[in-house]
Amino acid sequence: MTKKQTSLKGATSNVLPTTITWRFTLVIVAIVFVFAGIGARAAYIQVIEPDQLIKQGDNRSKRVRQAAVHRGLIVDRNGQELAVSIPVQAIWADPKVIAQKNSLQDKRRWEALAKVLDRDTEALMARVSNPKRRFVYLQRQVTPAMAQYVDDLDIPGVNLKDESRRYYPSGEVSAHVIGFTNVDDKGIEGIEYLFNDYLTGTPDKRLIRRDGRGRQVEVIDEKEGEKASDLVLTIDQRIQSLAYKEIKKALTVYQARSASALVVDIETAEVLAMVNGPSYNPNNRKNTGAHRIRNRVVTDAFEPGSSVKPLAVLSALEFGSVNKDSIIDTHPGWMRLGGSRVSDPRNLGELDLRTIIQKSSNMGTSKLALSVPKEFLLDTYYNMGLMSDTGMNLLGESSGLFHERSRWSDFELATLSFGYGISVTTAQLARMYTTLGNGGLHRELSIIKNQQVKEAEQVFSPENTQAVLEMMETVTQKDGSGRKAAVKGYRIAGKTGTSRKAIAGGYGDNYVNIFAGIAPVSDPQIVVVVLINEPGGDLYHAGDTAAPVFSKIMGGALQMLNIAPDAQEATHIANLSLNE
Repeated sequence: MTKKQTSLKGATSNVLPTTITWRFTLVIVAIVFVFAGIGARAAYIQVIEPDQLIKQGDNRSKRVRQAAVHRGLIVDRNGQELAVSIPVQAIWADPKVIAQKNSLQDKRRWEALAKVLDRDTEALMARVSNPKRRFVYLQRQVTPAMAQYVDDLDIPGVNLKDESRRYYPSGEVSAHVIGFTNVDDKGIEGIEYLFNDYLTGTPDKRLIRRDGRGRQVEVIDEKEGEKASDLVLTIDQRIQSLAYKEIKKALTVYQARSASALVVDIETAEVLAMVNGPSYNPNNRKNTGAHRIRNRVVTDAFEPGSSVKPLAVLSALEFGSVNKDSIIDTHPGWMRLGGSRVSDPRNLGELDLRTIIQKSSNMGTSKLALSVPKEFLLDTYYNMGLMSDTGMNLLGESSGLFHERSRWSDFELATLSFGYGISVTTAQLARMYTTLGNGGLHRELSIIKNQQVKEAEQVFSPENTQAVLEMMETVTQKDGSGRKAAVKGYRIAGKTGTSRKAIAGGYGDNYVNIFAGIAPVSDPQIVVVVLINEPGGDLYHAGDTAAPVFSKIMGGALQMLNIAPDAQEATHIANLSLNE
């Protein structure tokens, strides 16, 4: 073998490299899988289930902004404001921001905040120490001065929020009618509660998108809200204030447990004033007991006593068992019905219908009640509305208490005629007298102006109701039980009622005093009912307690409404009678 051949034989042959090695293949496969996964995930997010991420994105960028909306006004019949909303602010904190910015390290500022809020510093700081929370109220409805002070403290994570607060300019005078709202401006008592939806508006809303710095970049949607409606009451605040002043004074003078008064326009059956004592301040209800908040005019029922005696006379006139000139023999001043006794304080002898009312004779009204069929007598009470609600539909309104029986004894009918065996509210009694004053035309009472009510119903004849009205006028004249209810210059028709309060097993030593009346008799315009509950002094008859209060309220209301005096007409009629 030659050298050349040897060298060729020992030489290494050159091998050409393959196109793709296994490592390259692995990288390519990995890249393909990564992009395939990314594509699949993107497809899943964008096509199959995008809602979750869209929601998360919207939570970061979308916000709903609401315009401030205030609760509607409540005004009296003359436009005087009884309830208004004023702008206030709330102090709130974001514990997460407080933790992020170490706000709690600056204890001096927290001590200043606790002092202005009248809180314990440690308790206040503990309230905002949980960074998982995002919203904590520190104080609601603060004054502008307090809000400005908190703003000046400039504590990171402590903020102010606009809100609304209800304010009642008339305070305790109209508290039982208007009621009040809670801290969220929601009605929880009185008219505020009953008409909460009507008084509450809805704010304008704007759905916006914000950028990372909180700036508005887009308005997505706008929705116009509904303005709150104002409410007009039938109350005349001038008469309301007068009535409350007299009721508050009566509580002190007669040492009474409570007192109430109601003033009604006879022609429309609209309530002009509704007051109770003791009352409360709706602008500051701290330490206010539940008994002060109750609207006793419509919630508390009582036996009306002699104040319903005119119904026995009216019932007998309507049935025809007597006429206006009839004489009733009450001799010897008492009688037994079954095993029970009905009596007058003394023997009054023979009485005409006018004197039966003037002297408040139990014997007279009992004989009149027994002169008509039981069903007819009971219908008189039903038609007067003494056994149903008044139509005002106020919170807690009572329909009174009446035990309907299949069988009635003569004694039960007799006691019903002078106001025992039935319990009514002040409002029900006022409606009865409104019907008497309106010529037997029965209407539901109303306290909301222009409120739709049932159509009036003629339940008694105008002639007989007018006759009873003129008989009741003698109560406020000489020898009448309600002389102190008289109003100078006006003819006043009314009736006293002094009833003992029922207790377990009978009647106790506490009294309810009532005077209900109508004026002027020549053209009835106003009904006033005054109730004095449990007078504590030496005076416990209605003629000495409720009657003088009635006189002050009725006299003031007649003047405020510019109702002309009619006493001269009464004098003229009396003179004509004497001449005849």
